[in-house]
Amino acid sequence: MPETKTYTPAGFKALQEELDYLVNTKVEENKKEISTARSFGDLSENSEYDEAKAEQGKIHARIAELKEMIANAQVIDESEIDESVISVGSIVKVFNKKRGQEVEYHIVGSYETDPANGKISDSSPIGAAIIGARAGDEVTVHTPAGDMQLKIESVSRALTE
Repeated sequence: MPETKTYTPAGFKALQEELDYLVNTKVEENKKEISTARSFGDLSENSEYDEAKAEQGKIHARIAELKEMIANAQVIDESEIDESVISVGSIVKVFNKKRGQEVEYHIVGSYETDPANGKISDSSPIGAAIIGARAGDEVTVHTPAGDMQLKIESVSRALTE
C-alpha cells in the first residue's frame, strides 16, 4: 500500500499544477516532436525519434508518479492547527547553540524540501526533532555530524495561498 505523505496546501497545489502542465502541454509537445522526427525517414537510425520516444516514457512515468502522490496525499488543514506548536507548514526560528547562530526553517512535507531556501522536511533529522515543540523549548537533534542543541525562538505559520 502506498505511503501517505503530508503536504502544505501550496505544496499540494504545486503537484496538481505540474500534473496539469504535463498532461495538457508537455504530452502534446512531445507528440509533435515524435511526429516531426518520424517524418525524417528511417526510424532505425533516427536519433531524434529515439530521443522523443525516450522523453515520452519519462513524461508518462512522471504523470503516473504524480497521480499516485496526489491520490495518497494528506493536505494539512490550516484551520485545525495550533499555530504555537511546530508542525508541517510552520516557520520556525531556532538558535543553534553550538554555532551561536539563528536559523529560520520552513517545515514542509518530504516532497517539498528545498534546503537551499530553508525548506526542510518534517522527516529530516532537524524537522523530526522539532515537530511538536513550542517557542522557548530546547531540543537536541541527532545528526550524522553529531548532536546539536537548538532553542526554539519563534513559531509562526506560512502564509497560505
